[in-house]
Amino acid sequence: MTEHTPSKPLLYLRAGLFWIGLALSTVLFALLSPLMLPLGWHGRFRVLSQWTRFNLWWLTLTCDLRYTVTGTEYLAGEARVLMCKHQSAWETLALQQFTPPQVWVLKQELLRVPFFGWAISMLEPIALDRSAGRKAMEQLVVQGLDRLDRGLWVVLFPEGTRTPPGHQGRYKVGGAVLAARSGRPVIPVAHNAGLFWPRNSFIKYPGTIQVEIGPPIPTEGRKPEAIMRDVQTWIEARTAVLCGLPEPGAGRAHE
Repeated sequence: MTEHTPSKPLLYLRAGLFWIGLALSTVLFALLSPLMLPLGWHGRFRVLSQWTRFNLWWLTLTCDLRYTVTGTEYLAGEARVLMCKHQSAWETLALQQFTPPQVWVLKQELLRVPFFGWAISMLEPIALDRSAGRKAMEQLVVQGLDRLDRGLWVVLFPEGTRTPPGHQGRYKVGGAVLAARSGRPVIPVAHNAGLFWPRNSFIKYPGTIQVEIGPPIPTEGRKPEAIMRDVQTWIEARTAVLCGLPEPGAGRAHE
């Protein structure tokens, strides 16, 4: 803790206020979500994305946690596959604020979470049963191609679970299979949110999260494994820089 970091009791108080606002806003938007059915997909997205807008504003107000984004010029053009480093819950809120209209690839069980799951189901996510193996991969490709053809970006966390700064999970190839089948480029995203909103942490530390959006990674005519190697190399190298860590070598990845 630096001399500018608030005391632990104050950090707990700030975080408590944030969580209260997050919980109340989640319940409110979930209860309103059935009224959004007539709006169509884009109308529902515009309304429900205000939930993330509110909570990022509330996070700044209560916990003094802000963010900056570079590389937004790479988000122009047709819908693409976006793959992001997964360090905390922060990026699940923030990506919706600076990325074009999108659907998420997520665990099927998240749709059963009270209130949150009810609301997110309105946006037609690609909800996978992780135990389904090859069937889940086929679902990802079929539904992902449908969403891309409708002009919606497909967002994935290729590691599948949150990893703390300095660690990396096994990058799963599903998103690269979708990208190869569609011929759409992959847009990689790195950030250092785990330094400020650590995995499974109640406390949120003040500061400025840095997000870097990378240049398109070509996919047409390429093998999924080669695509994913490029995605992993870029994300891990830039994440290390943003977190102030040595760039990753050839060490073994952690699950």
